[in-house]
Amino acid sequence: MGKLGAAHIVWDWNGTLFHDNAAIIGATNAAFAELGIEPITLERYRELYCVPVPRFYERLIGRLPTDEEWEVMDATFHRYYVEHRVGCELTDGVPGLLTEWGSAGRSQSILSMYGHDELVPLVRGFGIESHFVRVDGRTGPSGGSKAEHMVRHVGALAGVEPARTVVIGDAADDAIAARRVGAQAVLYTGGSHSRASLEEVGVPVVDSLEEAVEEAERLAA
Repeated sequence: MGKLGAAHIVWDWNGTLFHDNAAIIGATNAAFAELGIEPITLERYRELYCVPVPRFYERLIGRLPTDEEWEVMDATFHRYYVEHRVGCELTDGVPGLLTEWGSAGRSQSILSMYGHDELVPLVRGFGIESHFVRVDGRTGPSGGSKAEHMVRHVGALAGVEPARTVVIGDAADDAIAARRVGAQAVLYTGGSHSRASLEEVGVPVVDSLEEAVEEAERLAA
C-alpha cells in the first residue's frame, strides 16, 4: 500500500478520525464528580487541555495531583470513557478521505495515545483498518507526550520518508511529535484544543479534515 517514498499521513485518532468530544467531556465530568471536582464545559476543556495530562489537572485544581491522585483520576476517566464512546462515530467524511488518499498511491497510518489493545479493535470495528499500513496505540503509562511514540512509529514504517510525512491531529502535542522525527504537521480544530491554542504552535490550522488533507498534499509535495 503506497509507493516507495510517496507522501504519508500519520493520523491521530481521538478527536481527529474519531469524533469523540462528547465521550471525552462526559467521561471527564463523570470522573470529576466521583473525585469531588466541579464539572467543566467542552469550551473550557479545549481552552485548558494540554499534555502531560497532569498539567491539565493542575490548571483545573490549582496544583499538580500527587502520583496516587493521578492514578485514580486516570483510571476513573478511562472507565467512564469506555461507556461514553459507544455513541461516537468517525468524523464526517473520513472513509472517503482515506480512500482517496490511498487510491493516489500514497500511504497512511494511525498513531494514537489511546491504549493499543483498545485502539486496534475500535479501528477494525469501523471497517477502515485496511487503509493503514500500521495502527499503533499507546503502550505503557498514559498521560505523557506522543513524541517518543512517534519516533518508534515512523521508524517502523518501511519506505516512508519523514520529510514527506505529515502528522494530522487535534493537539499541540501532535506537532511537537512531528518535529521530533522531521515531519510536518497540520492541526485540526474539531478536537481537544481551541483554535487559539493551536495557532500558537506555528503550523497550519484547519477547520475540517478535508482541508487537513489538502494541506498535507501541499506540505509533502
